[in-house]
Amino acid sequence: MKTRLFLSLAFVFLMQGFFSLQADYSDQAERLDALTPDNRIIAEDLMSFMKASDDQYFSWVETINKQSITDENFDWITEYSDFNVKVMRGDVVEKIGRMLSEGKLTAPGRGNKDLVWGRFYSIDIHPKTPLVGMLHATIVLQFFEDNSVATGGWLDMMPGTRIPEDLEFLRQVTDNYFAKNGANPSLYRRLVCKGTEDTIEYWRRKPSCSGVSFYGPPVFRESGEKSYQFIKGMFTEFVDAYLQLVERRMNDRFTNEDLLAQEEMRKRWLIDQLFSDPYASKIVPFEVWSTANMPPTVRF
Repeated sequence: MKTRLFLSLAFVFLMQGFFSLQADYSDQAERLDALTPDNRIIAEDLMSFMKASDDQYFSWVETINKQSITDENFDWITEYSDFNVKVMRGDVVEKIGRMLSEGKLTAPGRGNKDLVWGRFYSIDIHPKTPLVGMLHATIVLQFFEDNSVATGGWLDMMPGTRIPEDLEFLRQVTDNYFAKNGANPSLYRRLVCKGTEDTIEYWRRKPSCSGVSFYGPPVFRESGEKSYQFIKGMFTEFVDAYLQLVERRMNDRFTNEDLLAQEEMRKRWLIDQLFSDPYASKIVPFEVWSTANMPPTVRF
């Protein structure tokens, strides 16, 4: 009797979860249908880009590691967003984490417009070698009821040991991309270093300042689509350049001082997410961001 009751309750909870996911999928399909034809093309382009990025970067990790294990892949639903998290671990890249957020409501402090459709996509990579810092790479696209488009993103490495030629390499990749597309990186580089007005400097992460932050004015104020395409291209350029650094340094010798610098960097990243970054500390559930972007180990 108890076994039958337990199985019945388990079935009920299973079906509740199934119907919740089905309703959520239907809601996201309706949101996509609500976009204008032009905006829908942009949204579908981002969805294709996220899928291609997942395939590319997780395949790269599988190749570079002698053995990779995907040990986390789960969904998390809140009032404001539906999240999916995927994590892979190994011996060269200790951890790669991906977070995908499907927006449903405009989050507190993010403006007064009603959100129709939105996506946030992030990749965090933690190499075992302390000679290459962790990567944090994000891209954001949102459409609102007035058909306006909001874009954003963040691309940089958090170094422990700072190797000048490597930081200059990433900076040059960034500057060359901006120059090729007729844009100036100075504002966006300043933002990647200092953060937004919501950032608490005391707890702030320590980026290399080789990359850029797009959490500010759009790159092309006359065109949301053009700004999105620019950020998407910069995302690929920067992450690909970062992967080159990992491959270049993964077998290099390092010192105990390098390991200590890596430990300090990883601890600083946790502190930033807990106390400084408004997105992590106020909007995304702890279980989501900690799984997606925290280092494999943090020492105190």
